[in-house]
Amino acid sequence: MKQLVIFGNIYQEAGAEGVLAMLEALRQRSMNVVVEKEFLRHLCGSGGGEMGLESFDASDVPDADMALSLGGDGTFLTTVMWVSRQGMPILGINLGHLGYLTAGRLDEGMSIIDEVMAGKYRIEERTMLQVECDAVEIPHPWALNEVAILRHDTSSMLDMQTSLRGSELTTYRGDGLIVSTPTGSTAYNMSVGGPILEPTTACLVLAPISPHSLTMRPLVVRDDSLITVRTHSRATHYEVSIDGEVTLCPTGSVLTIARAPYCARVVQLQGKNFANTLRQKLLWGTDQRP
Repeated sequence: MKQLVIFGNIYQEAGAEGVLAMLEALRQRSMNVVVEKEFLRHLCGSGGGEMGLESFDASDVPDADMALSLGGDGTFLTTVMWVSRQGMPILGINLGHLGYLTAGRLDEGMSIIDEVMAGKYRIEERTMLQVECDAVEIPHPWALNEVAILRHDTSSMLDMQTSLRGSELTTYRGDGLIVSTPTGSTAYNMSVGGPILEPTTACLVLAPISPHSLTMRPLVVRDDSLITVRTHSRATHYEVSIDGEVTLCPTGSVLTIARAPYCARVVQLQGKNFANTLRQKLLWGTDQRP
């Protein structure tokens, strides 16, 4: 591994000193480090102006052996958006709170990178979603976590006429609908009562948000399923949230949601697995009694 592209959280003041120390340590290991320009500007304001680092624009990511995401899950999702089409592996170092998608904390950063440089890692291929609207262009139509259909500035319910692989499924009535990948099953999907899925399973979840009918429950389907949703509301528009990036779509328009033609390639250290993550991040098996 010779070249790394670096993405980071420009809104997080804490950890800048540790990030700069990590970048210097990488250069001492003869790594070619190229930093996304907005993140580099942030680091320069935090005392990194004399490092002489190269930069790049996020819309034109240079070829590299791996992308390094320095931040929390939001930063990781942004990194996925910019590099996954290139098939570039992504290693996450957590500067935030939960950091569910990351490999470890900033204070472990160099030991993690040394393990990666020694080849002590694997790459998990994670299903991504692609969404299209028949009425408007969606700027960033790819999601690692979920596509969520949501109300916009109104208390009125949404009516979401949903088809699965060309056959009518149902009309969901309620506050919205989440179509989640296995990776996203521990995000918005879990908060509305959806199941937790192992990240590499070949399936998707349809999870209604506050459904009007109590018989509407989360549904697990194959990940090669084509899902179409026509949404009606008393409002003129509804929201489509794609990993937190929101687009307004006109009422009556149709969304088509399918598996993306490429995967997110997530770097995992040897010895780390799904069971470890559940115990460490979601505190499974932890005695939380006072």
